[in-house]
Amino acid sequence: MTTLRAGWIITQRDLAHWVRQPWGPIFGLMFSIMLLLVFGFLFGGAINVPGGGDYIAYLLPGMMALSMLFGVESTATAMGNDARKGITDRFRAMPIGSASVALGRVGADMTNSTVELLVMLVGGLAVGWRITGDAVAAALAVLLLLLLRFSMLWIGIFIGLRFRGEGATSAVQVLVWPIGFLSTAIVSAETMPGWLGAIAAWNPLSATATAARELFGNPTGVTGGVLADHAVLLAVAWPVLLTAIFAPLSARAYRRLRA
Repeated sequence: MTTLRAGWIITQRDLAHWVRQPWGPIFGLMFSIMLLLVFGFLFGGAINVPGGGDYIAYLLPGMMALSMLFGVESTATAMGNDARKGITDRFRAMPIGSASVALGRVGADMTNSTVELLVMLVGGLAVGWRITGDAVAAALAVLLLLLLRFSMLWIGIFIGLRFRGEGATSAVQVLVWPIGFLSTAIVSAETMPGWLGAIAAWNPLSATATAARELFGNPTGVTGGVLADHAVLLAVAWPVLLTAIFAPLSARAYRRLRA
């Protein structure tokens, strides 16, 4: 059996679990929508966007990028649970390629992420957000968001295989928050203290959020600096770099996995 064929079968297995127990993806989506409503309508009136523009229009692409990041913990948890229960070891005993398990997880999570992103797009349009760029640019923005998610998956897979204890899973859940909020997903880096804004500007999440805003035709909240000139380039470069680092690390962790 080829690696791709085996990966597709494992993808179907993971999707079947979600069909039988859909509450995990549903609650994840509801959480992203809740954050959108809280920041957009509860705090949004007190937040100004540098360079001008409506805050809801600024926030939506940032929330989409943030939802792509938050999936790291679910991926790490799923991989860690399979490893602890011996399911991954059963896959290792089968005559399939060593990359099949990871590809299966990637396929299932990318399917889930695509559905989540589409729901957020429709939900955003329902609350007044609009795409003012052309259709090709908007499609590219969606692809960049999914590219970020693809790179985050490999980080989650590595963490799930390498650190299988419950404490490691909790640590991932805690660390995702400062990484997510120390970015331009919610507010512009230009509203932060200089040193903090510089860190936020170089967050991979910031590159994708800014590029998506630019391509959707929304306010970017950027009036200068590296994100003003190279957001799209960075939104491609960061995920490619992260994937190049963590995909091999995930393969190595899988080969060294022991029951």
